[in-house]
Amino acid sequence: MTALSTLSLPLPSLRMQALEAGPPDGPLVLLLHGFPESSESWREVLPILGQAGFRAVAPDLRGYGGTDRPKSGYDIDTLARDIQQLARHLQPDRPAHVVGHDWGGAIAFHLAAWHPGSVDRLAVVNAPHMEAMVRNLTNPVQLLRSSYMFYFQLPWLPERQLSRKGGAAVARLIRRSLVDPSRVSEERLARFAANFSRPEAAGAALAYYRKALIGLLLQRWPRRTPRIRAPFRLIWGKEDKALGLELTKGLDPWFEQPIQVDYLPGVGHFAPLEAPEQVAALVREHLTVSPGAAAPR
Repeated sequence: MTALSTLSLPLPSLRMQALEAGPPDGPLVLLLHGFPESSESWREVLPILGQAGFRAVAPDLRGYGGTDRPKSGYDIDTLARDIQQLARHLQPDRPAHVVGHDWGGAIAFHLAAWHPGSVDRLAVVNAPHMEAMVRNLTNPVQLLRSSYMFYFQLPWLPERQLSRKGGAAVARLIRRSLVDPSRVSEERLARFAANFSRPEAAGAALAYYRKALIGLLLQRWPRRTPRIRAPFRLIWGKEDKALGLELTKGLDPWFEQPIQVDYLPGVGHFAPLEAPEQVAALVREHLTVSPGAAAPR
């Protein structure tokens, strides 16, 4: 397997830490993690893409892991600009392929819509287009599934709960979301827990949700977003307990090209952890097959 290396990248907005695999002159693929994870969630996907000739880079997003944790900048516009700066820093002469899971998917959607020149091809894993998410919040079932986001709006209590006992609640949260917990080792889960072992680290991750709600209440997010022109593929673990399958339907109005949706049976929300080989194979296919050549599944 291709070896992983750690990068420390001085961007204009902050210093970002990342994991990297593959040749430095290969086409750039940025892999964006979700909550409550880090670049570690892509550890098994990175070397597969690296072996395929891609320069695969998974950053710790703003406030996570080894990346800087400023007091501000957790709104979706700033989070997307962080990734735009990362892409320019690593590959200044052409756009990057972008793959996002969960919150990383939300950032990837936003980047592709508002900064289309930065994204070559787009793939998202178990993350809804934000307009689809808001549309489905009127569904009582999805509203119940998303109730944790409202709990995250409370002051100090959520970060205290997530950080106590070395972040043990984070490991439990991920484990409960796995269809087969044996697929992810306790050692892997412990790394995610360690990232949340301090309240300020948990607070930075929770700021994503808090800024998102503020933006929604002020009618700044979701805006009527531009249609995404990058070729798009959605990869979805069918046993996701937090996000319903209805979020994968009716997406065509937000894309300029035909989209492809691939469902992973027996896989939950954390598909890059539970099914890294399947996710990597679908991403690789998406980045190498001519747009429109692969038949929808």
